[in-house]
Amino acid sequence: MSIDAIVRPEIATLKAYVTAEQVSATVRLNANEAPHSPWQPDTRDGLNRYPEIRPRRLQARLAQLFDADPARLLATRGSSEAIDALIRAFCRPYTDNIVVTPPTFSMYRVYADVQAAETINVPLRAGNDFALDTESMLEACTPETKLVFVCSPNNPTGALVSRDDILALVQGRAAQSLVVVDEAYLEFSGARSVADEIGRYDNLVVLRTLSKAWGLAGVRCGALLASPEVVAMLERVLAPYSFSTPATDCLLEALDSTRVPDARQLVKQIIAERGRLEQQLARLDCVRHIWHSDSNFLLVQFDDLAAVHRRVSKARILIREFAGDGALDHCARITVGDPDENDMLLAALANGAEEIG
Repeated sequence: MSIDAIVRPEIATLKAYVTAEQVSATVRLNANEAPHSPWQPDTRDGLNRYPEIRPRRLQARLAQLFDADPARLLATRGSSEAIDALIRAFCRPYTDNIVVTPPTFSMYRVYADVQAAETINVPLRAGNDFALDTESMLEACTPETKLVFVCSPNNPTGALVSRDDILALVQGRAAQSLVVVDEAYLEFSGARSVADEIGRYDNLVVLRTLSKAWGLAGVRCGALLASPEVVAMLERVLAPYSFSTPATDCLLEALDSTRVPDARQLVKQIIAERGRLEQQLARLDCVRHIWHSDSNFLLVQFDDLAAVHRRVSKARILIREFAGDGALDHCARITVGDPDENDMLLAALANGAEEIG
């Protein structure tokens, strides 16, 4: 597939911003930088200098982490920036559309709205544990469908989408749309990333993030995995110098190979707590249904969500509530916390069982 066939014409011909040349061990008088910073000792590599236009060491480390070819990876400020860039690059305002599967991550629609692109909704099958309806998704696509978003595991339902379903969409939209698989929560599922299919399908894009399993939401870092052509196109759209020097240094320190076991242990702890929390919640009379989760949260339906809100608020506990939200009515998304936090939640719900039930 030629990526030029679906990218916005303005982006295909866009000339990227040309930054000042960056060469180590030189006198840099080419970028209008201050000669030093008042916040630190004078240094050639200090905060008075612009960072790399793209953080090459960080991109190389992310490629190692996600087992990807560096040419097929673009570091972004969280996976949200990648979603925004994709929609801006491929969707013409007032003309093109994206396909999403509600209930799912709402930022797909928000970024489409900002771009004045239409959002086509193909709801998950609520009566079948919010399963993906690939046939309906393909039928809903139009010649102007440029992006098809699949969140796997899905937020807020928690279910992993099968590789077969994803590839059915990729094959069904070959040479017509990019299929974007958001794997923000993949580490909690034990499943293999579909990114290993990118070499076979040039219309497949995968999003990863450090916000969840790596516990680095405050640093804002994600990665887009795609064909080199898609990566090159999006590099034109992203702002230069998007990663600050302190952020890059912090990320490289956090992603040091010696810290990988700690991250894996964190994932194991969350998975174990997810199972314990689900078992304990299922024993409460106020709980109507709990959906299976491959993520770091549980989607729970209560008999009386308003009463649940009162009890958790009194205990100063925050959960994500979906009152009056269609298929999610009376549901709440509950993030798996540490053991003490989960015990506090269970105690608040148990203590209010009479009021809630």
